[in-house]
Parts: sequence; C-alpha cells; structure tokens
Amino acid sequence: MFTGIVTDLGEIQSALDIPAGKRTRIKTVYDTDSFDIGASISCDGVCHTVTAKENSSGGNWFEVESAAETLALTNVSDWKEGQKLNLERSLTMGAELGGHLVLGHVDGVAEITKREDHPDSVYFQFRAPQDVAKFIAKKGSVALNGTSLTVNEVDGLLFSVFLIPHTLEVTNWSESKAGDLVNLEVDMMARYAARLAEFTKTG
Repeated sequence: MFTGIVTDLGEIQSALDIPAGKRTRIKTVYDTDSFDIGASISCDGVCHTVTAKENSSGGNWFEVESAAETLALTNVSDWKEGQKLNLERSLTMGAELGGHLVLGHVDGVAEITKREDHPDSVYFQFRAPQDVAKFIAKKGSVALNGTSLTVNEVDGLLFSVFLIPHTLEVTNWSESKAGDLVNLEVDMMARYAARLAEFTKTG
C-alpha cells in the first residue's frame, strides 16, 4: 500500500521485452540495501515487485517485471529508456499518511486533454475511461501516475486537477502534455461506497 506521495524521480535505464512481459531497470536514489528482493515499489502508480537490485558507483538501480495484464491495462507498455518515473516505496506501519491510501492497482489509463500553465500552478484536464469515471468526484482523491491529487472539477468523463510548483519539481509531471496517457487509480473508498450502494439497491 502507498500514499501517492512521490519520494524519488527514477530514470529507466533499460526496458526489454521478455516472454512473461517486460523487464525494466530503473535508476534510483534509494539505498537498495534497505529493501529486499520481493519488495513492492510503486512505479508511475503501478505496484511492482523488485526482482533484482544493486547499489553501484554509477547509480543505484532495481529491476521489475511487468506481466501481460499490466501491459494491457496501464501505460507500462510505452515505457522507454531515459524516461522518468514517479517512485514510492510501500507504506510502513506508523508512517505519515500525507496523501491518501493507494494500492498501486491501476483502474485504467486517462488521457490528458488539456494543459494550461499559470504563474503559480499548472491546470490539467483528463478524460477518464467510461467504466471508472463514476468513481471520480469533485474534491475527491485520485492517483495519477502514482501522484495523490485532488480533483478540481468533474464533467462527464472529464475531470481536472491543479499542480503546484513543488509537485512539478519532484515528479515527472513537468514533462506531461496533452495527448499523454497516465495511469489512473480511483479512491478505494469511492469503490466501496459504490458497491455498498449497489448492494443496498438490489437487496
């Protein structure tokens, strides 16, 4: 489980197709001796399992493998060498919950339909997939590429957020533009509330 607070801006060193899907090596500032093989790390909002790692004078790195289902449901299939990824290590008991509870289980990809740069913020508008748009509410929380954000406005499939300069500085959002596809995870509480309402209605 994660919080949607990005703690490192990693860089893809290699992204290779393998029989099981895709193997990606990611450069990081994390001390890789501080976590084990099998640890969970959110990579652009997708929970991945560490399969290899090393602290190196040339830069620390870890590897993850993405299965075919992950490639089909997220933007991982588009990952390429040199690309920056928002990273977050899994939440530990007693840690500060600065964002909201995020599972790293992506519900689908949203398309950036508009970007507007302002002096003190950047406005992004997105188009959500039809089947998950109902879980996105004004002033609610969403995780976009692993970043916990507050929804500004909602209009059908469209929703928007504002990003402050600090967020742009410590994530890969500064490089995002209209037409990009981003990993979207809706607030788990919205899912539970919708399921409860559905169950209550059907009896």
